[in-house]
Amino acid sequence: MTIARASIDKPIITWIIILVCLFGGIWGFLTLGRLEDPAFTIKQAVVITQYPGASAEQVAEEVSEPLEAAIQRMGEVSEITSVNRPGVSRIDVEVEDTIRGDDLPQVWTELRQQIDGVVGSLPDGAGAPFVDDGFGDVYGIFFAVTAEGFTDAERHQLATFLRRELLAVDGVADVEVAGLPEEAIFVEPDLAITAHLGVDPQVIAQALAEADSVADAGSIDSETASTMIQTPEGSDSVSEIAGLSIGVGGDIINLFDIAEVNRGRQDDPDQILRFNGTEAFTIGVAGLADENIVDVGNRVDARLAELQPEIPYGVELHPVYQQHVVVDEASNGFLVNLAMSVAIVVLVLGVFMGPRAAIVVGTTLLLTVVGTLLFMAIFGIEMERISLGALIIAMGMLVDNAIVVAEGMQVAMAHGKKSREAAEEATGKTQIPLLGATVIGIMAFAGIGLSPDSTGEFLFSLFAVIGISLLLSWILAITVTPLLGHYFFKQGEVNEDDAYGGVIFRAYGALLRAALRIRWLVVVALIAVTATCYVGFGQVKQQFFPDSNTPIFFVHYTMRQGTPIDTTSERMRVLEDFLAARDEVQAVSTYVGQGATRFLLTYSSERPNPAYGHLIVRTETLDQIPRLRADLEAFAAANLGDGEFRTERLVFGPGGGSPIEVRFSGSDPVVLRDLADRAITVMQGASDNILAPRIDWREQELVLRPNYATDRAQAAGVSRDDVAEIIRFATDGVTAGTYREGDRALPIILRVAPDAGVSAMDQTIVAQDGETLLPIEQVVDGFTYETQNTLIRRQNRLPTITVGASIPADLTAAQVQAEVQAAVEAMDLPYGYRMEWGGEYEASNEANASLGAQLPITALIMVLISVLLFNAVRQPLIIWLLVPMSVNGVAIGLLGTGLPFSFTALLGLLSLSGMLIKNGIVLVEEIDLTRETGKPLREAIVSASVSRLRPVLLAAATTILGMAPLLGDAFFVSMAITIMGGLAFASILTLVAAPVFYDIFFSRSERKAREAEGMATPA
Repeated sequence: MTIARASIDKPIITWIIILVCLFGGIWGFLTLGRLEDPAFTIKQAVVITQYPGASAEQVAEEVSEPLEAAIQRMGEVSEITSVNRPGVSRIDVEVEDTIRGDDLPQVWTELRQQIDGVVGSLPDGAGAPFVDDGFGDVYGIFFAVTAEGFTDAERHQLATFLRRELLAVDGVADVEVAGLPEEAIFVEPDLAITAHLGVDPQVIAQALAEADSVADAGSIDSETASTMIQTPEGSDSVSEIAGLSIGVGGDIINLFDIAEVNRGRQDDPDQILRFNGTEAFTIGVAGLADENIVDVGNRVDARLAELQPEIPYGVELHPVYQQHVVVDEASNGFLVNLAMSVAIVVLVLGVFMGPRAAIVVGTTLLLTVVGTLLFMAIFGIEMERISLGALIIAMGMLVDNAIVVAEGMQVAMAHGKKSREAAEEATGKTQIPLLGATVIGIMAFAGIGLSPDSTGEFLFSLFAVIGISLLLSWILAITVTPLLGHYFFKQGEVNEDDAYGGVIFRAYGALLRAALRIRWLVVVALIAVTATCYVGFGQVKQQFFPDSNTPIFFVHYTMRQGTPIDTTSERMRVLEDFLAARDEVQAVSTYVGQGATRFLLTYSSERPNPAYGHLIVRTETLDQIPRLRADLEAFAAANLGDGEFRTERLVFGPGGGSPIEVRFSGSDPVVLRDLADRAITVMQGASDNILAPRIDWREQELVLRPNYATDRAQAAGVSRDDVAEIIRFATDGVTAGTYREGDRALPIILRVAPDAGVSAMDQTIVAQDGETLLPIEQVVDGFTYETQNTLIRRQNRLPTITVGASIPADLTAAQVQAEVQAAVEAMDLPYGYRMEWGGEYEASNEANASLGAQLPITALIMVLISVLLFNAVRQPLIIWLLVPMSVNGVAIGLLGTGLPFSFTALLGLLSLSGMLIKNGIVLVEEIDLTRETGKPLREAIVSASVSRLRPVLLAAATTILGMAPLLGDAFFVSMAITIMGGLAFASILTLVAAPVFYDIFFSRSERKAREAEGMATPA
């Protein structure tokens, strides 16, 4: 008894399967985790080390180099890059893609151990390295908070309150606050009074340092208890600090007698934030990895609504990005697309196979989809962009199995057979070929999903969902479809010849006979068509990832290196004012000094730089972005010519960097800058599409260096550090203590008042005797002007400079890359220097290499399955000859629509190959079975092909029309066109090519068999 017959004879089991799939799928849909992108580990950590007073070159040589050398000893590390600025080293550590996310904590522990081992060898004055292994956290629920009229202290209190309350929300992993004003307590001595009294600024600094210090005061032990003694309470208000007493020459004076004490903002904050032109700070909320982000977001919104009465009037929370809303809309959109696809399939089947077949196949398809949701919930596979895409990709293959079984049952019952016999016949000869074809279709994606690197981690749900859905479709096709056919199909008395006697069948049969007669001409034509399409495919635009369908784009504006952050901020206001006058702009978030908190997995924030400004612009619709970008770029060219301006669309894939990048590595910064300048000239000469070329080292800066008078200074007992201290006192100020306010610690900065009208050379310095005040001119012979690299980047311990460039919005990076690549690679490089391509070219090649490394293994498995399926070589060879034809319709479709061949289109091409192989297996298997009945070769080929015409065409039609709802989706449109165009063209070719190839491969053996039979008959 076959499985199909058993499903009819024992329907209770089949009904259990139906109900489990149906209600389990509903449960699965309601409980599935929802994310925007797959839970993906960014395998990167950041090591930050402070080295105050050092130049960028000193930071690179004395701090970054020893740390990088220690980090490089770790076998898990794949790449080390560092950014060296005056006073600070930032090292980005990337580990191998093959390291699993669960193993990262151990890797970061080893990283800290390696760094701890070299801390002792770092130069005096260098701080302890800080390792940030939360660099890849995503704060997808992202608000800008405005609080006009509130003091800076009140803003901090508000941020603390909101963070505390949101951290208590179920499912929230972390809350990050950014952009709060940076305050300090400023102590500004009156220089005339201090000079007259002989007060050394170091005396004031010492008093401030002890004003609110915390120290252990011991304890008192008794027979019954031990009582701890705490430090006396210190000065913890501005007025108390101003009232500090200082001993001068045996006298006691109060600080307010000789200095002005006030509280205010620091002059050079790390970041300035605004929302729609109003000063703001941001709050980013990250959900737990195993939580449904839609539920977390809804709980956060509900909690904020509950807190509204406690939030002061005038405080507003503006959503910058709401991941839970985006995910919810995507999920609902998927349901709509799914319902439309199923409806289209049922409608097409109803027209060509009748309403009964439409109900049978449509029900099987629906059960397959909801059953897949059940298993996704069981295996913990979230509903996100990749898994939803997998369901849509699989949709084209899910219906095939049910159509083949239903069509076979319907034809057999029309010939007068009973439902059980028809089910047994339909599945008996197709279930193994269908299983083999299904496994081959799954294996087409195995190279992606089982890749051990980051690509495999990101796309694992694609392989898992396709595998689950296709296997489930085969199981339901041989169980549920026969049972439903038993209920719905009617037994008839039609002659076998009449089953395929329609006009379409007869026309196809005539066409196929003609093709078999001129088979070699057909082969030549197929080769010519395929070759032409491959040439056309070479003209298709290439794109790594498509632009996002979220109506957001970015603005990057970078002024000359060394520009103060306040100047950059004012220039950004010019852009804000322009955008505020545009009706299509919904919101503008401004970030000066660095980028925003990572609110998307694919968003890469710009590293800190006071000369950098960033806008996140949200429009009402996607269609408004191109014109707005063009107008904004024209406005910036006319009004912001003193900086580098560019706009960038939000893309689905990895962000950061430039579309076109080329790197040069070597030892001499002068040579590297020369190579970078030459590369810009070469690229601009090779293509007019190179826009806003830039160097990541930026411009050199002018630096002042005091000339230390060694003999006089040492005779007076004044060190270089003393000179640096007094100059810092006269400029930025010296951090002399800490002012504690709750959980905040504000620095107490001792400085010369900015409006005092004195310079660094007007200062006095205390000699070694502690009493004599010397003019600074006695220990410093003026200042020397130098130009320095204040931004030095290194990659794998070598200084590395990168040239980046933007491209026109209507072109892809691959097109512009092709225009400049040969010219740049022809540049002569000095010995010891090397050139590498970066940007989208590197990212695309790495992804393709990752896929390519796995494809040979999966292809071998697919070939072995097809060989074992037929226990022969010729049949699999016929089938695999069809695979190159999958590109034919793809090239026509993409060229006709002007869409690029993106990463999603590649997935569509793999899916298309699986569909063609499945069709080929079923067709070739049917020819083999028909030949076994004794029919001559060509008659068997024509008869079997005609019998498979309807399943092939119906599978193609339902798949093509089922993809129609995706044509409006920015992420899936190129994949939809790939499948629609490729399947429409290749299915027709398959119905001609496979029979012709079969005739060519088997005609000789057929003749020999006939000759042997003719010789044996007379005997």
